[in-house]
Amino acid sequence: MTGRDTATIPADALTADEAAGELARLAAEIARHDRLYHQSDAPEIADADYDALVRRNAAIEDLHPGLVRIDSPSVRVGAPAASGFGKVTHAVPMLSLANAFTAEDVAEFVGRVRSFLRLPPDGTVAIVAEPKIDGLSLSLRYEDGRLVQAATRGDGAVGEDVTANVMTIADVPKRLAAGAPRVLEVRGEVHMTRADFFRLNADLAARGEKTLANPRNGAAGSLRQLDATITAGRPLRFFGYAWGELSEPLGSTQWESRNRLADLGFVVPTDARLCASAEELVAYHAEIGGRRAEIPFDIDGVVYKVDRLDWQQRLGFRDRTPRWATAHKFSAEQAETVLDDILVSVGRTGTMNPVAVLRPVTVGGVVVSRATLHNEDEVARKDVRKGDHVIVQRAGDVIPQVVGVVLAKRPDGAVPWEPPHVCPCPLMTPTTREPGAAARRCTGELRCPFQQIERLVHFVSRNAADIDGLGEKQVRAFFEDGAIRTPADIFRLAAKNRTEWALNPLETRKGWGETSVAKLFAAIEARRRLELNRFIFALGIRQVGEATAKLLARHYETADRWIAQMRKAAEERAALPEATRPDQVGEAYAELCAIEQIGMSVADDVVLFFGEPHSLDALRRLQDEITDIVPFVRPAAAASPVAGRTVVFTGTFAGMSRDEAKVGAEAAGAKVAGSVSKKTDYVVVGEDAGSKATKARELGVRILTEAEWLDRLAGRIA
Repeated sequence: MTGRDTATIPADALTADEAAGELARLAAEIARHDRLYHQSDAPEIADADYDALVRRNAAIEDLHPGLVRIDSPSVRVGAPAASGFGKVTHAVPMLSLANAFTAEDVAEFVGRVRSFLRLPPDGTVAIVAEPKIDGLSLSLRYEDGRLVQAATRGDGAVGEDVTANVMTIADVPKRLAAGAPRVLEVRGEVHMTRADFFRLNADLAARGEKTLANPRNGAAGSLRQLDATITAGRPLRFFGYAWGELSEPLGSTQWESRNRLADLGFVVPTDARLCASAEELVAYHAEIGGRRAEIPFDIDGVVYKVDRLDWQQRLGFRDRTPRWATAHKFSAEQAETVLDDILVSVGRTGTMNPVAVLRPVTVGGVVVSRATLHNEDEVARKDVRKGDHVIVQRAGDVIPQVVGVVLAKRPDGAVPWEPPHVCPCPLMTPTTREPGAAARRCTGELRCPFQQIERLVHFVSRNAADIDGLGEKQVRAFFEDGAIRTPADIFRLAAKNRTEWALNPLETRKGWGETSVAKLFAAIEARRRLELNRFIFALGIRQVGEATAKLLARHYETADRWIAQMRKAAEERAALPEATRPDQVGEAYAELCAIEQIGMSVADDVVLFFGEPHSLDALRRLQDEITDIVPFVRPAAAASPVAGRTVVFTGTFAGMSRDEAKVGAEAAGAKVAGSVSKKTDYVVVGEDAGSKATKARELGVRILTEAEWLDRLAGRIA
């Protein structure tokens, strides 16, 4: 049994259990910083530290695709739209960008583009490079040349309507030059120059008003004023450099389209460059970084975009980021401080994560008082002790991380940290380290109040049930009052308020009022209708993140079928617990394992949930409260001849990469599986197809060549 600190372990050295625990920690930390950055305009960590956390999350997900969570940073963007503004649903989602940090990362980005498109290694891939402005993302919608709506990015799908405020920004054209597309959605960044920011702060200080933290926060806060006259008095500027919905193309390349935006009256960054290799991109990054202080506005890196728009279309998107673009960020900042203590936090699955309590220090303009230590192995590896002087960095973790110890300043008598052998919860249940696990876990399971609370917090979170007005603070208060113990109890709060709490209703309690209570109960009622993927994720099953929940919803389509098949798979697994191959267990279990990106590790955690009586009881009670679990609707089902079909790709294809083949199949509504079973409809074979083609022949599954698949996809053959 090893007790390793997962936060400090390289991604490729994590076991599956360690990776799951680390992804859970990263998801929670990143979500908190997203809220601080996008909603409150009050980030606590530097961009480089945040980027490092996101990068680590992506690296672990790449190595363990079956562990991708439904609340993963890779499948969400930003934070939900704040109250006070109308909501705007983006016609085309406003996605974030994947990040690169080194020259090797940039070379890998270009290599992935070549590989996906099946381009020769020496073929030129033209890429547009431009400064990454540190501002607030904005979408401007024009119809017949007139600005009709402006919206913030929000969570990528829904933003805030800030049209009235944007009308006060001089850089934003209110009418476009002749020849603009009938519908044109321009995207870009609202920002302040540093000179304007300093003048504004001087004016605010002279009037005795609160000054602004930095230009980015100043721009975001100014744009999101409920009083547009305040926005009008702020020196906001706008760069336009991208687009969303279009009635006609702006050009055939990124460079051509970018210039077209300038012709239409938008200010575009002037330091952009068209590059032909990874080496040119890295050189551009170094040049811009060297001139960073001379550039009048803040930048935090460089953005690279594949120039050809037809290639962008083929490359498409991951859940959260485009494959045809990446951001090459600047380096993180570090600071030295004293570690006063090491505490332990307990997650919803019992994972115990050590946290450094720091003497407050400013890192990259943000005051840091706590930092992640990831797990006990990492504490031991770095030999972090109470009283040590430590180096803190805001890079890959949302909560800043301890990079190392300044041994020359270690105080006399400092002793190594001992991980707790009992949970810090009131039950003081024992902790354990399972063989190969990355983290120590509390053995109290659902008896542990810390785990109960974290599971409830997870259930109400944005990518799960998304109950507005019911956050961690409120969940803890209701739990401590004994009002809620399982998710089903949340849906009974309104009835409880009318009956048990009649003499002391929620409206009369501290922090609540008639309006806030009415909004809370309305938000809860609205979640009696929940999409299947959200429902699956909200259950908090170990290793089932947002992406995995979507895979399950896409495959099983309805809650009834998913639950029935999972219960059957759980029975099959319980009968053969020592089996090492899916086909040794049973049909339902094998079907689960055959879903693309889901293997036996994830399947075992899913069936473990469905084999546990307490979990099933909580599930039944929840089903009684959620009256409508919306089935998964497969895209292009009516038009595509392969919609609903299960397909497996194997071998090497001549005209497309396997990744491109999978993306195209899913876009047409097909199910892509990772292994062949009796329920497979087609196995598409290329060169060196191997064992999957052999198994397809044994099972009598129809085998298609690449050309036959493309003909079927296009509807040329039945």
